[in-house]
Amino acid sequence: MPYEYKPFPYIKPPGLTETEPRHKVIIVGAGPIGLAAALELANYGVASVVLDDNNVVSVGSRAICWSKRALEVLDRIGLGEKAVEMGVTWKVGRTFHRDREVFSFDLLPEKGHKMPAFVNLQQYHIEEMLAAKALEHPLVDLRFRNRVKALEQADDAVFITVETPDGDYTLTAEYLIACDGAKSDTRAMLGLDFEGELFEERFLIADIEMEADFPAERRFWFEPTFHPGQSALLHKQPDNIYRIDLQLGWEADPEEERKPEKVIPRIERVVGHKDFRLDWVSIYTFQCRRLERFLHGRVIFAGDSAHVVSPFGARGGNSGLQDVDALGWRLAAVLEGRGGDNLLAAYDRERTFAADENILNSSRTTRFMTPAAGMERRFRDAVLSLAGKTEFARGMVNGGRLSVPCVYPSSGADDERLPKVSRPGAVAPDAPLDDGWLLNALGREPVLLALGLHAPEGVAAKVVAPEMTDTLRSRYLGRAERALYLIRPDQVVAARWVDPEAGEVSDAIAAMWEGKP
Repeated sequence: MPYEYKPFPYIKPPGLTETEPRHKVIIVGAGPIGLAAALELANYGVASVVLDDNNVVSVGSRAICWSKRALEVLDRIGLGEKAVEMGVTWKVGRTFHRDREVFSFDLLPEKGHKMPAFVNLQQYHIEEMLAAKALEHPLVDLRFRNRVKALEQADDAVFITVETPDGDYTLTAEYLIACDGAKSDTRAMLGLDFEGELFEERFLIADIEMEADFPAERRFWFEPTFHPGQSALLHKQPDNIYRIDLQLGWEADPEEERKPEKVIPRIERVVGHKDFRLDWVSIYTFQCRRLERFLHGRVIFAGDSAHVVSPFGARGGNSGLQDVDALGWRLAAVLEGRGGDNLLAAYDRERTFAADENILNSSRTTRFMTPAAGMERRFRDAVLSLAGKTEFARGMVNGGRLSVPCVYPSSGADDERLPKVSRPGAVAPDAPLDDGWLLNALGREPVLLALGLHAPEGVAAKVVAPEMTDTLRSRYLGRAERALYLIRPDQVVAARWVDPEAGEVSDAIAAMWEGKP
């Protein structure tokens, strides 16, 4: 394979020979979400212990499409630019029905953003970058071949038993973040299960290595001639790797369908030749499910351990990194005594809201891709027929609504003269500055973004007052001549004013730390 899997070293943990001190945070799972959580906490000066029962990065490309927001989160921990450099950047998607292109779309038609709409980069590359940074960081204690086998909670701590090749030991921490995936052992230990829908449909994922001139864009087919009656997806990845997804139907036998003698002829029909090498194959079913709550005492769930969706739309890994985005600053504040339990409850409130939005979009995608006989099928076929001729029908074609950050419900101060794109609850849109980028200038603390005015005196917050540009005016002022924005540490707009007063700005900052919406 083009990628060489190198085992990480197992190091005998100190807990086998002596009682370890109480830790601030234990993170279970060293995939992209767990490692990103550890590095995000380290940005705030919070140490963590990361435990993983494995000693290699994930096998196969798995998550490959990293959205603009996920790249911005990675950028805060120093890896966004590297991910863009390594990956295949794309923003155009093309949708086909049989042999006819129905329409195409541009996910980022405007300029003035540091990060692109999407970058395709195999999950093992992301994990390798994160692991390398975690291993060298003094606030991250990354332990491989350490499996959590038991968990108990008290009002003020979490107690776990960890299994290693040299025996068992125990750890205590103030909080535990469960990032151990869709088959989470942590979830099972707490007797929790997902709620939602399992769709009776199977898909084949195949990674192939080949020299080809396919452009860097997303291609999605409904009922292609090379795979009649089903759907197909093609993505370009680095290292001459291509991802192909093929709908198989519920009656397909997973064990049979993953055999090379079954997979290779299917791929030949897609690419039109035999000059490729099969790297990785997986069979999956659609699931759109989540935990009822992501916060259970001192245990916090993030990523696939908290929610799972179908892969079409790139909502799995991206939503997991957005969990990290919403959790890191809050948990750090709680550990430092700057925020109470309501601050973590706000994480639960916002990320369950986001999970429901992802599940709704993924469920709609699944039903459009695999319509039931009767009205669903007739509607889908009519939409595809009209989409090539009329603009209105194109918005109804659903081959996966691609991941964008949700806008959280917010009661923060607002003014209707200001643009909708930067309203409270939304991620602050990036913009170029004379000396860099806006999101990089915001930092990791609450910020008052002052545009065309001075921030009120006596307000305890960092002030960023860039020179006005057309892009800032378009994204932050709209019909107003001035504005003051309160932006949270995770770069989400908390409130905004055209004529701010010191008291209401201070009240908004206090409400943010109290976890109020």
